[in-house]
Amino acid sequence: MPKILKRPTCLLTSAIVILLICGVIWIVGFVILGVPKANERLGTPNPHLNPLMRTLLSIYLLSNESNLDEPAGTPGSSIDFEVYEGDLASDVIDRLTETGAIRDGFLLRNYLRYRGFDYSIEAGHYQLSGDMSVRQLAEALQTARPASISFIVLEGWRMEEIAERIALSGLNITYDDFLSACREIAQSNNLPVEWPAEPSLEGFLFPDTYFFDFDATAEEVILAMLENFDTKVDTETLEGFAQQGLSVLEAITLSSIVEREAIIPDERPLIASVFLNRTALGMKLEADPTVQYSLGLQLDGWWKAPLSLSDLEIDSPYNTYIYTGTPPGPIANPGLAALEAVAFPSDSQYLYFRALCDGSGRHAFAETFEEHLQNACP
Repeated sequence: MPKILKRPTCLLTSAIVILLICGVIWIVGFVILGVPKANERLGTPNPHLNPLMRTLLSIYLLSNESNLDEPAGTPGSSIDFEVYEGDLASDVIDRLTETGAIRDGFLLRNYLRYRGFDYSIEAGHYQLSGDMSVRQLAEALQTARPASISFIVLEGWRMEEIAERIALSGLNITYDDFLSACREIAQSNNLPVEWPAEPSLEGFLFPDTYFFDFDATAEEVILAMLENFDTKVDTETLEGFAQQGLSVLEAITLSSIVEREAIIPDERPLIASVFLNRTALGMKLEADPTVQYSLGLQLDGWWKAPLSLSDLEIDSPYNTYIYTGTPPGPIANPGLAALEAVAFPSDSQYLYFRALCDGSGRHAFAETFEEHLQNACP
């Protein structure tokens, strides 16, 4: 008597065999046609993967290749993310999923394994976005940003130069943001001195090396520089200004001119003495940097050199070839050495100086105009 269950069992077995054969054929074909191209399409694989694992990961990732370049998380989201020392890749992926930076943690995990990135995730801070792809996330996790950004303000920079550099520093502060904040703080009457005219922070953004958090605002950056000025310009220096018969504003202004004139550090006190001697006699300072400041941005930068005769005639209250005394305010941000040079100048009778002809940056000093003329280059 025939068994009625035998035929369905045979059919089921046959179907399974056929599916297995088709699966093997598909895998073999995929391996032959796709895996050899995985390096081009997925990137260089981890050389320590065994051939079987490399093949399986290649098959999986190539099957999901389109998802590797799509936004991996919640579009428009910004995530401040931290990887801690000792974190495993699985720990990082779990937290990324919780923050919305990644939806398919399994895909990221396998891409990391394929590339060998799962063991090279760097501890530290990251600024991630839900718009980043799996590839971008994997690459980003290899290099943490430092805990803070260092920013250097060089002696003799004017405010616009600081603004230019800070816009390139990695801080989220633009050129316009910085200058706008400078104006607002100056107008809030928080300046270290009383300004007789339009208030400005020029001269009070103290040159130094600063360390700022990545999310520091323009206001926080500026206040740090102003506080540094208050700290560094101590009572002794302020008393030195007074002994020279200068107000704080006049002293900072003269210091900024000395900063721009001096190339060799040990000449600052001597250059300061020249300007103080001229001021005492009612002579014009005739300092090129004040004209350069008046001209503003030129094709060769903020400090045009050399100046033409027509440049020296520009009608600006900062032009010390036209107006007697110190300008209305500083022309740059002087460092401590320039400030101290004005507070404690050399004892000299010099009224003139000009650059030596040897390109050393040093100057020849003279007490009379005739001597000054003799110091001209041949």
